[in-house]
Amino acid sequence: MSKFKIMNIINHKIKILSFITLSSGLFFISAQSKISTKTETPKSQSVKVVPTNLKWSERMMLSEMHRFPEAWMLDFSKSPKWTYPSAIVLDGAEKLYAKTGKKEYYDYISEFGEKLIKDDGTILTYELEKYNIDMLNSGNVLLYLYEKEKKEKYLKALQTLRLQIDGQPRTKEGSFWHKKIYPYQVWLDGLYMGMPFYTHYTKDFTKGSDALKAYDDIVFQFDSVQKNLLDKKTGLLYHAWDESKEQAWANKETGLSPNFWGRAMGWYGMAMVDVLDFLPKDHPGRARIISYIKSYADAVIKVQDKNSGLWYQVLDKPLEKGNYEEASASAMFVYTIIKSVNEGYLPQSYKAAAKKGYDGIIKNLITVDENGVVNLNKCCAVAGLGGKPYRDGSYEYYVNEKIRSNDGKGTGPFILASLEFEK
Repeated sequence: MSKFKIMNIINHKIKILSFITLSSGLFFISAQSKISTKTETPKSQSVKVVPTNLKWSERMMLSEMHRFPEAWMLDFSKSPKWTYPSAIVLDGAEKLYAKTGKKEYYDYISEFGEKLIKDDGTILTYELEKYNIDMLNSGNVLLYLYEKEKKEKYLKALQTLRLQIDGQPRTKEGSFWHKKIYPYQVWLDGLYMGMPFYTHYTKDFTKGSDALKAYDDIVFQFDSVQKNLLDKKTGLLYHAWDESKEQAWANKETGLSPNFWGRAMGWYGMAMVDVLDFLPKDHPGRARIISYIKSYADAVIKVQDKNSGLWYQVLDKPLEKGNYEEASASAMFVYTIIKSVNEGYLPQSYKAAAKKGYDGIIKNLITVDENGVVNLNKCCAVAGLGGKPYRDGSYEYYVNEKIRSNDGKGTGPFILASLEFEK
């Protein structure tokens, strides 16, 4: 064989070997890239803290549990204290546990009771002698836990809260003062804070003539509010009434505060529909409360924004400077109306207004983070009357109070409203 041919053969074999080596390298690189792609895929998919395929009730509840890992934190509390907003959200948790059977909801409620009630039945940070009707609302959580767990400490705590009702100062005709430090004052807020607890406690623990007397007293609280706080022209109710007419915020002739605050009306509506859960079907006052709900719903629907379906911080002044569509009042009105329809207190025709309001909340006030966590925006943080610094109940006062997101006074009613729509 010639030297030239031998060189050709060697060159040819070198080319083949180079090609095989190169191909192997390309294959290795290709295989490696496939492996790394597979490894990185989960990282590129954002993990949802709150699954978006759940109903709104669960999405909001899980979001609250994510924001506030312990239920005592729900009012933005830095340390455990006995307040009322937690109970509203936990009402939703109770109903979600009944609906889904998911233990995480029950545990969230149960841990609240464990944290706030000492072994001897003492309620953390609670002072009976202040006679603050707000403090009765979280008693609803203890009624639930005692029914489920039968712990003696919950019964003792409940009996303490019931003692507050016996000693709560009253107006001359028998309406509860809102707090001992607010003499002769009846606030709409107080009907929600005290009456569902009073009614539920009576149903569970009081018998015979004592029970009848308590039920009569409960219905009277609503009768008195309708008599003293109702504006007959609009059908709306003022935030508060001072029997003594001494407060700077009180009208010197009527004793009424000057404005219709959205959330105050919201509290009142929720109070009526929730009390009816426990008031005996044959109690004569039941029909009166249902008639109040009808009058209330008619008045509320008249001030509902026709475009957004929402309600304003000051209900009857939507066009005034600084007024805004407020989340907690909107959620409370929606809950009151849709629950009333579902329970037969209102005709089916009222459902349209509730649905318009509910859709308006989701469209205008709800935002969802990338991780699925749901936020409810434009909640009035707090509003009241009197105190220090003095709150005068003026329009300017209400629209300039702090606004925040994810306040339990808004998220709780939203969860409850959602559950009514999901039935």
